[in-house]
Amino acid sequence: MGRSRHSDALRAAQMYYLQDLTMDAIARELRTSRSTVSRLLSSARETGLVQVQIRSPFDTGPELESQIRTQYGVDVHVVPVLDTLNEAETLDRVAMQAARTIGPLVDSNAIIGVAWGATLSAVSRHLTRKVTHDSIVVQLNGAGNMQTTGITYASDIMRRFGSAYGARVEQFPVPAFFDHAATKTAMWNERSVQRILDLQDRMSIAIFGVGSVDSDYPSHVYAGGYLDEHDLTVLAADDVVGDVATVFFRSDGSSDGITLNERSTGPSHEQLRQVRRRICVVSGASKINGLQGALAAGLATDLILDEASARRLVSFNGHS
Repeated sequence: MGRSRHSDALRAAQMYYLQDLTMDAIARELRTSRSTVSRLLSSARETGLVQVQIRSPFDTGPELESQIRTQYGVDVHVVPVLDTLNEAETLDRVAMQAARTIGPLVDSNAIIGVAWGATLSAVSRHLTRKVTHDSIVVQLNGAGNMQTTGITYASDIMRRFGSAYGARVEQFPVPAFFDHAATKTAMWNERSVQRILDLQDRMSIAIFGVGSVDSDYPSHVYAGGYLDEHDLTVLAADDVVGDVATVFFRSDGSSDGITLNERSTGPSHEQLRQVRRRICVVSGASKINGLQGALAAGLATDLILDEASARRLVSFNGHS
C-alpha cells in the first residue's frame, strides 16, 4: 500500500472507529465514494492499522491469563478454541491470533529473531503487513540435516516475516546440528557466521515455538529427519522434554550436561534470556511438558497459547 493510500486508510479508520462517523460522512469529508471508504477500512484491518478485540463475559481466558501471569511472570494471550477442533485446526487458530498479536510489537529498527518450525510456519502465513523501516529478520538456528539443506523450508518462513514488516532477511545457512562440537566451534570463528551471530546478539524481539518430545502433532525437529535413533536415545537419557530453536531442556528448565546442545546451532538459553521481548507461541495441550520446561527456563516474556493448553498449564503447575 502506497504512502498516500496508507494515510487515507488511517484517516478513514480514525473517523469510522474513533469518531463514529458513517461511511457516507467519511466519503464526503475525503471527497471520495462510499465504496472507496469501504475498501480503505478493509485495508486498515488487513494491514494491522485496525485491530479488533472481543471480550466475552463468558470467556475463561482472562482468568487463565491472570493465573499464568502470576505463576510464571509472563504476559499471556489465551486463544479461545473449541475442544472439538483437531490439533491442526487449533494450530491455525492460534497462529492467526499470534500473527495479529505480534504485529503491534514490531517497530522500526527492530532486529527480529525467528526460529523455524511447524508453529512459526503457521504464524508466518497469517502475518498482516505493517510498514517498518530499517528492520531485520534474522534466522535463529540452522535448518539443514542429512536429507535436506532445510533452506527452502526455513527461508519461506523468514521471507514471509520479512515481507510482512518490510524487513531485510538474514538467513543462517548452517545445519541444525553439527556432527561434531569441534566443527561448530570452528564455524563460529568464521566472519560470515559471526555476522549472523552478531545480529542475534542484538535482537530486540525473538519469536519461537516449543518443540516437545511427546507432542501429538510432531515438532519439525523430531519428525523432519534431524535426529537419529541414537540422538533420541541420548535425549531420553538426559530427561529432555523439549527444545526452543533446537536447544534442549529438561522439565525443570535446566540444560546443563545435555550433550546435543554442544552441536546445536540455536542460541543458548543464556543468550536468549538477554533479549528484551521473547514471544513464545504454543498450540496443542500435548506440548505441555515442553512448554512447562521452557517457562521454567525463563525463555519467554510473552506467551500465546490455546485455551486447552492454558488449562493444562495451570493444572500442571497446581500439581507440581
